[in-house]
Amino acid sequence: MAKLNRDFYSAPTLILAREILGKHLVHHAGDGILSGKIVETEAYIGLDDQASHARFGYTPRNRLMFGPPGYAYIYFIYGMYHCLNVVTEPPGVPAALLIRALEPEDGLETMLRRRGREKDLTNGPARLCMALGIDSSLNGIDFCGDKLYIEDRGRGVGEIGSSPRVGVSGGKDKNWRFYIKGNKYVSRS
Repeated sequence: MAKLNRDFYSAPTLILAREILGKHLVHHAGDGILSGKIVETEAYIGLDDQASHARFGYTPRNRLMFGPPGYAYIYFIYGMYHCLNVVTEPPGVPAALLIRALEPEDGLETMLRRRGREKDLTNGPARLCMALGIDSSLNGIDFCGDKLYIEDRGRGVGEIGSSPRVGVSGGKDKNWRFYIKGNKYVSRS
């Protein structure tokens, strides 16, 4: 198992959105090690992407999207949910990958306790954050550190599909959602 390094996160976002599929998100939480295989992502790139938080320029909320790459950008939505993004591209280019879904692996009992049910355990960005105990306290954490990181466990991925991003009004014409075809943990078909 090899933890992904800074160079990996510096790749162009649309390439990284595919390459990160099949890698494992790992969280060393206070109640154990929790992990899952990344099975779905969405790319958000630049000031011209109407679905991106960076579309209005640099703000205190989106500052992490402007780099450097390899850091967590976690935001709070609807007053109740967290969403985890991986900052990509060189500093100054506002880009990030939303981790949309995971196939749970390590710490399943803890994830079930946190979510309170097995159905839809990690098949959505807010659900996976709840299951893995990811919240705004981890915003800005370095994925090259030892608390929250992504590693390559050397397993195959299979066929990758793409589609428009889920739940966005701007940028509907962009097929920037990527997923492992046939994986039951993908959030939407």
